[in-house]
Amino acid sequence: MKKICVVVASRANYGRVKYLMKAIQAHPHLELQLIVGASTLLERFGKAINIIKKDGFTPVRSIHYVIEGETLVTQAKSTGLGIVELSSAFEDLAPDMVVTVADRFETMATAIAATYLNIPLIHLQGGEVSGNIDDRVRHAITKLADIHFVASDDSMKRVIEMGEDSAYVFNYGCPAMDVLVNEDLSISNDAMSQYLGVGKPLDWSKPYILMVQHPVTTSYGHGFEQVSETLEALKGIENMQKVVMWPNVDAGSDDVSKGIRHFRELNMQEPIYYYKNFSPEDYARVINNAVCCVGNSSSFIREGSFLGVPVVIIGDRQQGREHGSNAVFANYKAQDIAAKLRQQIAHGRYVPDHRYGKGDAGVRIAQELATTGFRHGA
Repeated sequence: MKKICVVVASRANYGRVKYLMKAIQAHPHLELQLIVGASTLLERFGKAINIIKKDGFTPVRSIHYVIEGETLVTQAKSTGLGIVELSSAFEDLAPDMVVTVADRFETMATAIAATYLNIPLIHLQGGEVSGNIDDRVRHAITKLADIHFVASDDSMKRVIEMGEDSAYVFNYGCPAMDVLVNEDLSISNDAMSQYLGVGKPLDWSKPYILMVQHPVTTSYGHGFEQVSETLEALKGIENMQKVVMWPNVDAGSDDVSKGIRHFRELNMQEPIYYYKNFSPEDYARVINNAVCCVGNSSSFIREGSFLGVPVVIIGDRQQGREHGSNAVFANYKAQDIAAKLRQQIAHGRYVPDHRYGKGDAGVRIAQELATTGFRHGA
């Protein structure tokens, strides 16, 4: 029985690995060790651990390692604290493999801790390009990782070109697509009534725009102005409901949050409802039923392309990332954003693009983990 330790440290990462964790649990030769940490434990970021437990997963460790402030310094310190705490957890749990996802500072902490403990590191979503500091973090983790489960053909080629052994690079797609294939993506007021937020009451049966905008580390200090422009653009789209989600915990989160709160207080009558978090399934429903998505979330690139939902990507957080025809790009000016929103709303749905997988990644990755004979020094 192989012990597979999966580290979930953000609400987004949980959506990407939920079906992989289910597949690990169901596999007769694998044992899931789930560590939940960082922003998943914090109320102001939606406390995703509650959703994780409700879904039937029992964490073996819950680790706090986010230092208050959401600045460049606290992000670096949180990474260091994560290394310390995760190293202790890995030493105690003695997993056979550690799974980490994508390109966040929590991912870097997981990668360093596992590497120095000589535990084989499994990296999901390596080889991608997004045009900011995430690229450097992602590629660094690729060089630390032992087995790579990439999400697209281009990413697979890029990882191999970086010098990684092609025998340990697999393209089974992104596990987040599994949610889209295995769940009923219809939406209703009854189903969404469990989520509380603030703002104008939302009627999920009527058209709405979804906005998710995170801070951009390489333009730290500009989050307030950037998100304010997006919100002004939304205000300019009249007779349409809007759903706004809270940003992630990256450096600059406080600036983005402040911009959202400032706009909210000055525009209480706008048809906008503000949420902290959804379960992976309900977030998929929110994306699927939106007339358009706007912001800089990678979910708009991945899930959006799979579903054919029109999206407007703002700024450079996703610059260079492989995307489908459903995505158009805008600068940080409200006028440009509003124009692109109107263009996308008028266009309507796009043909679905499955470049990020077909929705069977979790089972395929779990089977690979069960059968691989990888050992350090082998």
